[in-house]
Amino acid sequence: MKLQHLYLTPSTMIKKILFSLFLLVSTSPLFAQNTPIMDYGFRLGLTAHPTFGWLKAENGKGNGTSLGFSYGLLADFNFAENYSLATGITVTTINGKSTEINPRLYAQNANTSVATAYDLKYKLQYLELPLTVKLKTNKIGDLRWYGQFGLSNDFNIGARQDAESGGKGIVTNQNIKSSTRFYRAGLILGGGGEFDVDTHTSITAGLTYNNGFTNIVKDGDRSVKNHYIALNFGIFF
Repeated sequence: MKLQHLYLTPSTMIKKILFSLFLLVSTSPLFAQNTPIMDYGFRLGLTAHPTFGWLKAENGKGNGTSLGFSYGLLADFNFAENYSLATGITVTTINGKSTEINPRLYAQNANTSVATAYDLKYKLQYLELPLTVKLKTNKIGDLRWYGQFGLSNDFNIGARQDAESGGKGIVTNQNIKSSTRFYRAGLILGGGGEFDVDTHTSITAGLTYNNGFTNIVKDGDRSVKNHYIALNFGIFF
């Protein structure tokens, strides 16, 4: 009997991830009812906040920070009084600028023996599913502080680029999704505070550093990594 290899398209993979997250959220109360371990609760919230992104190019350099935006759902699975598994699903834009020497996308028809600098702006949008551990202090009045550490799992849902060389524009807002990688991984390090508004509602604010450690482009002869800092704002219910 022959074994058949199953291939999942990006859209199918995203649907499976969303469905798995839904099952995890919907079945968590059932697990809590059938375990002797104390249930510290599950919280769901909303977030919307700016991001400040930049690039590190192996064959070039980054050119400052660029403003982006992130919005979506937050989820905390509290497995102990001061510890949570923090996740969620957000649409996150990571923008950044770089100057790179002879990138294949624009230099393939040029004289590559001459080193030519191209000023590029990446405008990348990801479906982000973080997996982090959140460590919280005891309450000080209605406020508690937290630290957060974990992994960022990002799936490319949009990629555009502006490019120029020698002060002359080459493309504006060009779709480069076929030239960028579908998956991006990053290291998350953050902290902030949560303020209780009432018994079941709290406002959260903090700062997150997301350090991308995978190559975001498909060119075999170059490596570009993107990073961002986020000013986090959210509300838990």
